[in-house]
Amino acid sequence: MNILVTGANGQLGRCLRDRVEAGAVDNYIFTDRVELDITSPDEIVRVVTDHNVDMIINCAAYTDVERAEDDESTARLINSDAPGYLAEAMKARGGWLIHISTDYVFGGNTGNTPRGEDEPENPTGVYGVTKLDGEKAIERSGVDALILRTAWLYSEYGKNFVKTMMRLTADRPHLNVVFDQTGTPTYARDLAEAIISIVDRRLFIDHAGVYHYTDEGVTSWYDFACAIAALAGNDRCDIQPCHSYEFPSKVIRPSYSVLDKTKIKTTFGIKIPHWATSLADCVDKLKNE
Repeated sequence: MNILVTGANGQLGRCLRDRVEAGAVDNYIFTDRVELDITSPDEIVRVVTDHNVDMIINCAAYTDVERAEDDESTARLINSDAPGYLAEAMKARGGWLIHISTDYVFGGNTGNTPRGEDEPENPTGVYGVTKLDGEKAIERSGVDALILRTAWLYSEYGKNFVKTMMRLTADRPHLNVVFDQTGTPTYARDLAEAIISIVDRRLFIDHAGVYHYTDEGVTSWYDFACAIAALAGNDRCDIQPCHSYEFPSKVIRPSYSVLDKTKIKTTFGIKIPHWATSLADCVDKLKNE
């Protein structure tokens, strides 16, 4: 198969590239904004036709949650409209789309039971709303698709919580981190490995639908920060828990966004690593850079 990857310079796109270079069954074409404007239906059709694309893995997204509140038009174009254009292009070819979505589609939900794929969505903020609208656009197109919701993504690439905490805990004697938001850190490498495994083994056939993927385990941002500092050797930084309201935000962030992964594990036979194990691997890489 010829597989087109969008958002190839983001965290997941870079990890997919690493995994493909280490060995993959198919031919992958990696694109970012310079190579492909996913907000242009005509451009999508041209690239898909030129490369005889059988599948698109859409890693592109507008992920700046705060800025999205002031730039809804751009967020909607990238998170809502573009996935629909990609879906329509692949529907016309009889191909597949793998689309990355987010725990923010459940942003306003209450309770502390892991979110299943069938739980009613209740997004808060422009980011969550536009990502959910992107899912709906894909479903309306009728394309064969896997929609993979994930959360708390980090890697050795780009800007993310792990890299920020490594820097801050090295530079500052004190740090406050919220303890009242709970979820699961997810190493982008692990998600990339799951995607390639599903694609290489052609497990997606006859299994279109919405799936949840994060690493295993549950933690708070505070505990996550403490784990990062310990692995980085930055024990002299005094990290203290605080409430979300102490950091005023334009967005109500999910207070509990643990995703239930039963469906993806049973459908595709995937074994998912614990977040603490994967975090140690990532921090080791960053320390050796």
